[in-house]
Amino acid sequence: MKACLVSRLGLAGILLAFLAGCNSPPRAPAPVETRGAVGRSPATAPVPAPDTSAASPSSKAIPGSENAGKPGFYTVQRGDTLTRIALDHGQSWRDLATWNQLSNAHLIEVGQVLRVSPPGAVTEPSGVVVQPIGSSAQAAPKPSPPASPPAPAANDSGLSFAWPANGTVIGTFDEVKNKGLDIAGQAGDPVLAAADGQVVYAGAGLRGYGNLIILKHNNTFLSAYAHNQSLLVKEDQQVRRGQKIAEMGKTDADRVKLHFEIRRQGKPVDPAKFLPAR
Repeated sequence: MKACLVSRLGLAGILLAFLAGCNSPPRAPAPVETRGAVGRSPATAPVPAPDTSAASPSSKAIPGSENAGKPGFYTVQRGDTLTRIALDHGQSWRDLATWNQLSNAHLIEVGQVLRVSPPGAVTEPSGVVVQPIGSSAQAAPKPSPPASPPAPAANDSGLSFAWPANGTVIGTFDEVKNKGLDIAGQAGDPVLAAADGQVVYAGAGLRGYGNLIILKHNNTFLSAYAHNQSLLVKEDQQVRRGQKIAEMGKTDADRVKLHFEIRRQGKPVDPAKFLPAR
């Protein structure tokens, strides 16, 4: 009987201890340190907005954009090459590369603004580039003589052009469809310089012209010789009127022929008006 009482009292003590443990206040959780946001949990901390103060690569300024629309400058269009731009403005592509500080003449981008007239030259509203006279210490100019009728176009350059090939003319000048003369011949026929000048281009980098030579005669006139079979001169070489500079061919053409252009201030003009009558 006594042993049973003791056993019951022990059991009661265990139950009391268990109940006391269940009724004790809960143990406080360990503190959590929140970094970067005071008084907020990491789950609700705001994400900082990206820094937009620095310009992205796509919004970088296009070279020369400050000169857009100014006389003597040209904005690059899709499909342009430096050679094409130079031809259209009566300049050497090497000069354009120098004036615009282009380390690689093949790398120009749409929207880029290029200088296409010499530094210091004045471009009149008509588009004609006037070269600087030189030192301001020159003597005062003499009074202009009485006005006289304008000289024919063939004589206003001071140049004397000769026919660049002996074949028959099979294509005449048209400002839209044909910017020069097409002269027929046989493969290998000589192609001659139409006037004294400097080779400013010799290559096949201008689409539609094949193997091409461009001569610069002065600050006004260029002449171009296209579709050649072979080129016999190099860039920067000086040539004389009548000198053989190429052999006729049909590169980038449907038949053997010479396509010949004369350009005045970069604008194509009718070569027939500058060549002697046959």
